[in-house]
Amino acid sequence: MASTGKKTRGRKKTPMKMIENKEDRLVTFSKRRLGIYKKISELSILCGTEILFIVFSPTAYRMVRTNKLVQHYNEVHSQMDAIKRKKRELVSAQQTSETNNTNHWWKTPIHQCNPRELDELYSRFSELAHLFHIAWCKKIANASSMPTSTYFGNGHHRREF
Repeated sequence: MASTGKKTRGRKKTPMKMIENKEDRLVTFSKRRLGIYKKISELSILCGTEILFIVFSPTAYRMVRTNKLVQHYNEVHSQMDAIKRKKRELVSAQQTSETNNTNHWWKTPIHQCNPRELDELYSRFSELAHLFHIAWCKKIANASSMPTSTYFGNGHHRREF
């Protein structure tokens, strides 16, 4: 078979500047990396030394970035799943509440409660009373510049300045 011509350009001097085309740059890196490893191995054998040579592939940065994006995606996906679960729970609770009007904690007949439920009701009412007290104090403080006096209903007053 006769040769129809050269298939490669042969060896020629490559200017030392960054290759602009990303794919060409990756191909060149892959090809030259093997040559560098071979030279390092030869140098180590000839000189009887141990050589540490670190090369970071341009694709390594992409892999790190991709891994971070995948991790971020997984976190967001988990948050969305949690939100969807919470929404289903709320819808279910709302539907249950609509079918049973006595389901509200403040509508529970006290005489039907066991001690644990009474303790829970007491805690909730105490918290509600505290929130009312805070809101009331703020309204009074905003309405006048006078010190506010709080009446607790049991003969005790508390002054706030």
